Amino acid sequence: MGLSGRRVVVTGASPGSLGAATARVLREWGADVVVTTRTDPDAAARAIGDDVVGRSLDLTDRDSVAAFGDWYDDRSGAAGLDVLVNNAGIHLDLRSSWHEPLRTADGHEIHWRTNYLGTMQLTHGLLPALARAAGRTGDARVVTVVSKLHERGRNEFLFNPLTPYNSWDAYGLSKLALVHAMTELDRRYAAEGLSAYAVHPGSVYTNIADRGLEGHRLLTGVRRLFAPLERRILVSPRDGAQTSIHCATAPSLPSGYYRDCALTTPSPEATDVEVAARLWEETGRWIVAA
Repeated sequence: MGLSGRRVVVTGASPGSLGAATARVLREWGADVVVTTRTDPDAAARAIGDDVVGRSLDLTDRDSVAAFGDWYDDRSGAAGLDVLVNNAGIHLDLRSSWHEPLRTADGHEIHWRTNYLGTMQLTHGLLPALARAAGRTGDARVVTVVSKLHERGRNEFLFNPLTPYNSWDAYGLSKLALVHAMTELDRRYAAEGLSAYAVHPGSVYTNIADRGLEGHRLLTGVRRLFAPLERRILVSPRDGAQTSIHCATAPSLPSGYYRDCALTTPSPEATDVEVAARLWEETGRWIVAA
């Protein structure tokens, strides 16, 4: 498939990640690709392929997200941005040992702040570039990696504290919010040629668990011991990336929630369009707040 002339941003593209696998295929198909990582973005870009550009991006840092948006807006010019793949995210406390939420410097629960608020600040910041591409070609896209664990999220906790606190529920809540966001983004912008997709990649063997097990030497050692078996059981990053790639490239693709490259139905909580609209409005107010 030829993607020559298509401009793509893929977040969370550290080596061994789903994002790196996604970016590599899109670059092989001819797209102009920019990738982001929190650390050493140049090395991540080199590992993906020639002419891939790497930039630093920390989704918990307003200034970092704003700086990337400004940089890309200047870089893209009139051409804009054809595809944004929101792949970056975290899943911490895999042992479910936290009794209270870990909060970022600005007071938000860390999964919510990173996976949802940071991703939405970035998406809003790149909307002008996406709109320019949509106006030019009639086909710009936002592809956001979510999870089957969005089923653990409940709409009431999108607007109220999560009680009792459970880090897995917090992770699921952040992914539920992203499904809502893609629904509302598409509702607002589809008529202008901008489509939105929420993607469940399946159970993929990536480095996301490495950070989730930081500080747990015994479990880290056990995971390393059983890594060969885990690789055989779980989907490879390249295979897991196929649904993101499909949603980024397939012609005339309906918007929605995708798994295994097929449109499917998310959890009942994720189908409430009034919640999606309310969440979009409240998120927008957070984004513009100083």
